[in-house]
Formats: sequence, structure tokens, C-alpha cells
Amino acid sequence: MSTIDTIKDKVTQAEELARKIWLAGIGAYGKGFDEAQGQYEKLNTEATKMFNELVEKGEKLEADAKEKYQTEKEKAKTSVETRVGEVRAKLGLDNGDTNQKIEELSAKIDTLTEALSKLEK
Repeated sequence: MSTIDTIKDKVTQAEELARKIWLAGIGAYGKGFDEAQGQYEKLNTEATKMFNELVEKGEKLEADAKEKYQTEKEKAKTSVETRVGEVRAKLGLDNGDTNQKIEELSAKIDTLTEALSKLEK
């Protein structure tokens, strides 16, 4: 083998080595890109899953709050109705003889009016 053939052989080997280094660099870039893309997809999937879990939790809390609101509203309504009933009973407004009481009070007022007019004379 001549010196020129040896040189050509070394140049060819150097070119092959340079090409392999170039291909290894491209492969490393591709592998890194694939891994990054895989991580992105994994994070995106996890973020979507977490978002859906948070929505589900929010819906449950909303339903619980509405239920508690309705319960408290009914308690308040019952309490007010009970209190109004008590006041009506104390005032005697729940009795069926309300008209009779009004007539009695009117008669008493008439009696007092007559008594006052006698005192003024």
C-alpha cells in the first residue's frame, strides 16, 4: 500500500468518524427531544387529571354548601314561624273568637269614653 492510499484510507476513516460523531449528536438531540416531549405529555396528563379532581372536589363542596344552606334556611323559617305563632298566641290573635274580643274591647272603650265625659262635666 502506498503512502497516498494510506492517506486516503486515514481520510476516509476520519470522515467516517466525523460522520458518526455528527450522527451521535443528532441522536442525542433526538433522544433529548423525545424525553422532553414524553415529560411534557406526562405533566400535561397529570395536570389535566389534577384539574378534573379539583373540579370534582369543587362540585362536591358546592353541593354540600347548598344542602347546608337549605337546611339552615328551613330551620330559620321554622324558628320564625314558631316565634310568630307564639306572639300571635300571646296577643290572642290565634283564637277563633277574635271578633268577640274586638267587640269586648270596643265596649270597654265606650265605657271609658262615657266615664271621661262625665268627669269633664
